[in-house]
Amino acid sequence: MSTIISVTNQKGGVGKTTSAVNLSAALARNRKKTLLVDFDPQGHATEHLGAKVSNTNDGSEKSVLEVILGKKTIREAVVQTYLPNLSLLTANLRLGLFNQNTPQGMQFQLKNAFNEEVLSTYDFIIIDCQPSLSLLTLNALTSADYVLLPVQAEFLALDGLSQLVVTLKEVQTKLHPRLAVLGILLTMFDSRNRLSGEVHSELKKNFGKDLFDSIIPRNVKLAEAPSFGKSIFDYDSGCSGAKAYDDLAIEILTKLNLR
Repeated sequence: MSTIISVTNQKGGVGKTTSAVNLSAALARNRKKTLLVDFDPQGHATEHLGAKVSNTNDGSEKSVLEVILGKKTIREAVVQTYLPNLSLLTANLRLGLFNQNTPQGMQFQLKNAFNEEVLSTYDFIIIDCQPSLSLLTLNALTSADYVLLPVQAEFLALDGLSQLVVTLKEVQTKLHPRLAVLGILLTMFDSRNRLSGEVHSELKKNFGKDLFDSIIPRNVKLAEAPSFGKSIFDYDSGCSGAKAYDDLAIEILTKLNLR
């Protein structure tokens, strides 16, 4: 059965999509069949892997929007990336139309699409959420077993994290009691910057057991990789960013007893 992880933060620019894509690639490199769901209308995870939303013979699109609207199954919409073991549900700006629906009764559209066939096909399903508490994000959270929370190494990010934890507790109480925090991931860490060290210390003091040991450094190669349509492992496997995401994948597999 699949382990479903939503990568989320209500604040943008924290390395959310970078983490979703490269964690998915790292899991695939560890021979775990992985499905990456691009659930952000910006479609950056789709672009990061050099993919795009494609049309079918009947004129409709093969994307995650068609899946949550019940027009296509995941099997019909999923595309294989250039990476072995990594599949993708693509997205583009049209996905934002879903947020115009009335939330009542629409919070479980994605969860309902994860049928037994899908859950038995993939070891991991990684959902890249949009940076807001929208109907799309609610769908991602009600579908997930765990949430992974990327946090940028700056003090304003700590305020956002506290607000996000409150939001997650509300989702747990009202919609999904079994939802659990997999971990908080410190991103864009600069060891030369005293502020980065102070943020790390604050996170350790306030969220110790939930903070990943793995830390994602500020690394120019991570910023460059999307423009080439590649994961960090295929763009520069020897850089510090690649090592950090490989370490994160191993840490998660160990934490979930799936190595």
